[in-house]
Amino acid sequence: MLLKNKTILIIGIRNKWSIAYGIAKSAYDNGAKLIFTYMGEENKDKIEELISDFKGSKAYVLNGASEDELVKEVFTKIKKENGKVDGIVHAVAHANTEDLHNDFIFTSKEGYSHAVDVSAYSFVLVSRIAQEIDFLNENASLITLTYHGSQKVLSGYNVMGVAKAALEASVRYLAENLGKEGKRVNAISAGPIKTLSAKGIKDFSSILSIVEEKAPLHRNVTTTQVGDVATFLLSSMSDAITGQVIYADSGYNIMGV
Repeated sequence: MLLKNKTILIIGIRNKWSIAYGIAKSAYDNGAKLIFTYMGEENKDKIEELISDFKGSKAYVLNGASEDELVKEVFTKIKKENGKVDGIVHAVAHANTEDLHNDFIFTSKEGYSHAVDVSAYSFVLVSRIAQEIDFLNENASLITLTYHGSQKVLSGYNVMGVAKAALEASVRYLAENLGKEGKRVNAISAGPIKTLSAKGIKDFSSILSIVEEKAPLHRNVTTTQVGDVATFLLSSMSDAITGQVIYADSGYNIMGV
């Protein structure tokens, strides 16, 4: 039980096929108490049914993870009702559909700003607000989710690759800032998984086939496997690790072709 007596906040739960759900299941199975945020009051019933798999968990609406006042308001409420947390999982990202379907050179200023704001700045904001309101327990661990498209050109990933590159740089700077107080910050770069978000990437099924063919382990990864990596990073077993991008992609990132 790597996370026994630990409270973990997961930002951005959507459905059972999401990486956030895989992380939640692994954390719960390892003893964690879970708190979630989600988008849209209209999704309340769906989310409450979803998290009923995790007894004792709670969910709060957060309609803008990159909006300073909204994050502060929700975090303050969560702290008042539940106390401090031992870990935060940031599972928030978005880009406009046209910016994923068109060539990257046609990305609009608004689309570029939107992708970086939601996908990268939101993690900086979450970290800052958590620090400002004394929301994090001693030795807390913060995790975000990235993808190999931040390092290499992947057809259809486009502006999201730029946003994830900004996110990974943010992880390093946040790790230095929060490390002064013993708190850790890392990212998981998961291999491609059939999530709702992945459907927005053009020819996504071909990416799955290529990974299965080229990766050293010749298989794609699952949300369960990524969840277990997150549990490790949230636990004291990873106390010496911070500022890192941990790949959970069957080794695909090491291949040159």
